[in-house]
Amino acid sequence: MVEEQVAARGVRDPRVLEAMSAVPRHLFVPAGLREEAYGDFPLPIGEGQTISQPYIVALMTESAGLRAGERVLEVGTGSGYQAAVLSKLAGAVFSIEINDVLARRAAATLAALGCSNVRVRSGDGFFGWPEESPFDAVLITCAVDRVPPRLFDQLAERGRLVLPLGDARSYQTLTVVTKKGGKPVVRGLIDVRFVPMTGEAIKKSELPSPGAH
Repeated sequence: MVEEQVAARGVRDPRVLEAMSAVPRHLFVPAGLREEAYGDFPLPIGEGQTISQPYIVALMTESAGLRAGERVLEVGTGSGYQAAVLSKLAGAVFSIEINDVLARRAAATLAALGCSNVRVRSGDGFFGWPEESPFDAVLITCAVDRVPPRLFDQLAERGRLVLPLGDARSYQTLTVVTKKGGKPVVRGLIDVRFVPMTGEAIKKSELPSPGAH
């Protein structure tokens, strides 16, 4: 999986490739789908949600540019797979899932795998995790049409926000927003398709659209 779907498509960071190799992806999908766990496609995990394809998980992780000891917030725990990969690279991972069933399931899977530096809680990720901020990186694993202002505010200076930005009903642009001098620097990567963020409606922000620099 890592050689053919991740490295072959341009993910180069050796720490990311090692993390992807170390996390048993099949443990994060329903038992009936485990034979397909390492395929190059997303899979349903119940509650109307999916686990992203391996390449997208790796690309988002690499785009976050994590260094040892950094703190990262994930919005949209889902199966817990992305959090497990992040746990191999960051000092501490804080993951929020709005669906309580998925949050409890992911927390149990992560605990069973010994991911002791990951904390999962059930809640609306639109509001972030302010008491644990600032974060060196924030990953949003659900589609939004604007950058949630509270999540940008919870970024540390030079922190990176990685998210699928665009129309939640169709395709989005995987985007990296870097905080420099308190302002956003926005870089679009590739077209993606994620399930939409639910909960609090995304409010208007004055942050630039993808492609602005």
